[in-house]
Amino acid sequence: MRYLKLYITFFLLASGFNLSAQQAASNQKMQWFADAKLGIFIHWGIYSVNGISESWSFFNNYINHDAYMKQLNGFNAAKYQPAEWVNLIKESGAKYAVITTKHHDGVALWDSKMPNATTTVKHSAAKKDLITPFVANLKKSGLKTGLYFSLPDWSYTDYDGFTRDRKRYDYKQDPTRFKKFQNYFQGQLNELSNQYNPDLVWFDGDWEHSGEEWQAKNILENLRKVNPNVIINSRLNGHGDYDTPEQGVPVVRPASPEWELCYTINDSWGYQPYDNHYKSPNMIIRTLVDCISMGGNLLLDIGPKADGTIASEQVNILKGLGRWTQKHAEAIYGTQAGIPQGHIDGKTTLSKNKDVLYLYLDYKTENGILLSGIKSKINKIEVVGNKAQPYIIKLNETDYLLNFKEADFDSDVTVVKVSLNGPIQLAEEKQETLSLANLYAAPKQRGLTNLNLSKLAMNLNAGINIFQNTSLPADGLDFNPGMKNADQKISNWIIKNAEALYKTGKGIPAGHYQGNTALSADKQTLYLFVEGKPTGPIAIKGLKNNISRIRVVGEGTMLNHEIYNKLYWSKIPGIVYIPIPEDKLDSELTVIAVLLDGPIDLYREKVGAIESNL
Repeated sequence: MRYLKLYITFFLLASGFNLSAQQAASNQKMQWFADAKLGIFIHWGIYSVNGISESWSFFNNYINHDAYMKQLNGFNAAKYQPAEWVNLIKESGAKYAVITTKHHDGVALWDSKMPNATTTVKHSAAKKDLITPFVANLKKSGLKTGLYFSLPDWSYTDYDGFTRDRKRYDYKQDPTRFKKFQNYFQGQLNELSNQYNPDLVWFDGDWEHSGEEWQAKNILENLRKVNPNVIINSRLNGHGDYDTPEQGVPVVRPASPEWELCYTINDSWGYQPYDNHYKSPNMIIRTLVDCISMGGNLLLDIGPKADGTIASEQVNILKGLGRWTQKHAEAIYGTQAGIPQGHIDGKTTLSKNKDVLYLYLDYKTENGILLSGIKSKINKIEVVGNKAQPYIIKLNETDYLLNFKEADFDSDVTVVKVSLNGPIQLAEEKQETLSLANLYAAPKQRGLTNLNLSKLAMNLNAGINIFQNTSLPADGLDFNPGMKNADQKISNWIIKNAEALYKTGKGIPAGHYQGNTALSADKQTLYLFVEGKPTGPIAIKGLKNNISRIRVVGEGTMLNHEIYNKLYWSKIPGIVYIPIPEDKLDSELTVIAVLLDGPIDLYREKVGAIESNL
């Protein structure tokens, strides 16, 4: 309900709502992947012994290659229980797993028979094949099998690349030597394909050579001889089936019909004992919701220890994720991208035939949830997981206020199922601008004060500020709107939050923040409108600015923030998370002011694969 004209044609294009694109899913082989929504990535290798960066630590000369490879002596996998791994993965709600068979360091975790291969069977303390039992348990469980494979091999003596400053040779000057490497890695791929028949192959490292030099067409031909339906990620120089953005949750939905966010559980891919910057289960659940609302998957990474155990922090996060996915399975698997932002303060998805709209609420409120612009007839509304039905106030032909009991809300994300009488239709136009008279008018029905404030926030987000030509001062003092019988709650709220109304303009585009926003006249202060009581820290995506300070408007209380997944080698900003103390939440609508180091600057590019962290 943004008071903007939204046309269905725009909706179809902008939201990826096109049925043929969704159902075709590139082609039929992609359907299981499109439906899966959640996978678990496993980075396991000798780098877990010292707890250092996988392969990159010697490539970047943080440690020399000889010292790096000595970790083979400590990689014992003594407590490795592949069946327990698979049980945990299944409990998380994942439908597939992708394990590193060989990273850029060239250490093969299976019994590779290729000449001069470095393997865990022959060269590590483990003295065993680690991939075969994992894949066997994975297939037995019914989960799909994904194998990660590094194209470059920085330890193989006939590969041209070695470290950041050192090449072994110029492959153009010595094509015979490079051909030997091509035969080597193609042979390893053939081993993996024939032994394990993977459903998915996850390539990495393609930036070091062209598709022709990697013999990409030959790779695909050989893989498809074994499994015509094998799926390939996008890191094969444009020959893959789906996009793989890394770490940064996209602001704009990737162009590929299918895509997958690969995402660490803390800040590291492999096990690093001193990286305690773990996301909470709440943050991971909300990241999954963010991905599926844009029609994508989440590939969540874990890094086991050298002995094969998984850190308790990682186990607890997967179990917390599993609690939520088990409860809300019908609203996860097989869904497609939802409707455009602005119809509800939350994320959405749709069922395959578009006659069910799922609403994801990462906050709790006693003031009702506004659902607007739904032209379709609604047959039923209920909470997924407990089938509780809200008390519904129908505001007009397209807008509804949904009231839930405290017990109906989930501790992380509440999912509401809206069943329609056919494929969803959205209203072509939104309501008129809220007037001062309507804003201040005492509500006809008890408890609707918040509704008017929500409408006010939507107006501001759209660039409509009804206080622009009034005498409202920045501090709100002595402001008299000249209204008789004004709603006192509204009057008090306006005075308290006047700063966010004084000469503020249009907010930031959809995708960067879940709710409504406004910007100060100099565009250096971002105001965030926070509905209800958030279940976790609120989040901003794609903010390139540094943050000077954050405070609660009208309270003056300073707030801290944390940034996750900011990669030093990537221009994509990390996600800003802002915890809000419960005792500082406004009972009607909370406003948070984020002071920036200059006029707001947003990252809004479409994201495909992130190719290199050189």
